[in-house]
Amino acid sequence: MQRLLRGREFPFLLLMIDKFKVLDIVKDALEGSDKFLVSMKITPDNRIFVDIDGDNGINIDDCIELSRTIEKQLNRDEEDFELNVSSAGADAPLKMPRQYRRHMGRELAVETFEGKNYEGTLADCDEEQFTIKTKGTKKVLPQVLTFNYTDVKSAKVVLSFK
Repeated sequence: MQRLLRGREFPFLLLMIDKFKVLDIVKDALEGSDKFLVSMKITPDNRIFVDIDGDNGINIDDCIELSRTIEKQLNRDEEDFELNVSSAGADAPLKMPRQYRRHMGRELAVETFEGKNYEGTLADCDEEQFTIKTKGTKKVLPQVLTFNYTDVKSAKVVLSFK
């Protein structure tokens, strides 16, 4: 495949895939299900990364189904691309309120932009903020802490292997 650019031929010059086109495909595919888009990235060399989550979790079949749907609607003759569809991951930071609702009652590790770290049980959340209850120690009383999403650098579910 060769493209003309200012009268010169450049072999293998690729046009970047339209992010909004892929976004529309993903949204249409997930509409009406308990699955939702967490993040999407398209690199200049047309590597597409789609992370999804679900109110009841995600399995490999969900990722395969979405991957096939996206591939069917993109034309490889016009757009050369690499596609990666995956779940948000158990150790990935929570990125949206819907993910917080899914993890209600679980332990979170929270890091603020001020560099402070907290750990506690997710007790409440809405579209603007979330609340954790810390356990406390012999020296520190348990606390109820509320954070605005915009003030949090990272919030991750604490994985327990008991």
